[in-house]
Amino acid sequence: MSKQTLTEDIYEKLVNTEDARACKAIPEEACREVPGNFLRTLISSFLSKLGDALVNPKITLPWLMQSLGAPLWMLGWLVPIRESGSMLPQLAIASAVRRLAIRKWVWVLGSVLQAVAIAFIAVVAYTLDGSSAGWAILGLLVVFSLARGLSSVSSKDVLGKTIPKQRRGSLNGWAESGAGLITLVVAALLMSGLSTEGSRDLYAAGFGLAALCWLLAGGIFSGIKEFPGETDGGRNGLKEALGRVGLLRTDAAFRHFLLTRALMLCSALAAPFMVVLAQQEMEAALSLLALFMAASGLASLVSGRFWGRFADTSSRRVMVSSGLMTAGTGLLVCLITWFARDWLSVIWVLPVLYFLLSIAHQGVRLGRKTYVVNMAEGNRRTDYVSVGNTLIGVILLLMGFISALEPWIGISGVILVLSLMGLAGSLMASRLPEVEQD
Repeated sequence: MSKQTLTEDIYEKLVNTEDARACKAIPEEACREVPGNFLRTLISSFLSKLGDALVNPKITLPWLMQSLGAPLWMLGWLVPIRESGSMLPQLAIASAVRRLAIRKWVWVLGSVLQAVAIAFIAVVAYTLDGSSAGWAILGLLVVFSLARGLSSVSSKDVLGKTIPKQRRGSLNGWAESGAGLITLVVAALLMSGLSTEGSRDLYAAGFGLAALCWLLAGGIFSGIKEFPGETDGGRNGLKEALGRVGLLRTDAAFRHFLLTRALMLCSALAAPFMVVLAQQEMEAALSLLALFMAASGLASLVSGRFWGRFADTSSRRVMVSSGLMTAGTGLLVCLITWFARDWLSVIWVLPVLYFLLSIAHQGVRLGRKTYVVNMAEGNRRTDYVSVGNTLIGVILLLMGFISALEPWIGISGVILVLSLMGLAGSLMASRLPEVEQD
């Protein structure tokens, strides 16, 4: 069996369809390359998600900084830098990307820069302590996050040029399932006690492996057969970028989607509060953290393909369903807290609820990713991704202030507010137009 035949056979099995090479919204020449491009994109995405599992701003990075004696106040900046830093500059990044007929190299550059930043964090783990280590890690995390923005703003555009509409959700679903499996492995290592030693060798090895993952991902992604696309509209850099914010005024469908996506942030924002609630009710043991990691990984593993296939049929309905699931899970946590608080001390209760929330979050992510790729073509897609991610980055920082409500309404009150956001987001999503039917 030739390499091309083997590639096509694997592709057909992964998408599980009789007409696996049917193409929509991509040129005929790109259609012929779909099987190989599908596998290269899938493998590079899986490797980058493996790197993400090893460099987790909610677990791995805090443990490293604490073991090195960094000030505790620095830990609060890890997640905002990691998430918003990759989104905020995307308007400016997109202006440069629009001038490129071939855009896969932007993703490759971002992947290499992420690898370099993480490799230097491994060096920090060996050489620095205290505030010096903390500042170095935060600085390198800024570089990492900005590099991630390069990959983010180009990945959806390359995906839209190389993979047919009806296959994009499945690709994301397979990648999410693979990431879930890796997270389960990491959780198993935590349960085994390998990460309790605080060893510099252990941290450096983990971050070194993550850097290798991003290098390999970049190498594989560079092999994607991408054909030249539109290059208009990238002439005036930041001025052009800021001008594209006008999409919010002129494009009602995009404005509606962006508001829906903002409300759907509740699925990500609720997760830390559920973990904090568990820490308050039970001892914050390593085994408890491992259970939450296992719940997250298992959710990705079992739901990734389901949400992916669902998104290929209707990404709008995926957002509606996952938003309702987010709201329902949050409301259930509130009811238990108010009327059956003793249940919170049962070690499996909150991890199970976290598992449900993680399934909902996977749906939110896959739904909105697939929707924004499918709702436009060419440079309009790049505009949607860059404008949307930049504004969501700002909104994400502002929503961080929701935690300031905790002294007055408690953790359950904060979760209730986020649950109501989920309900509102589902209502907004139900009124979006379908984008998979053309």
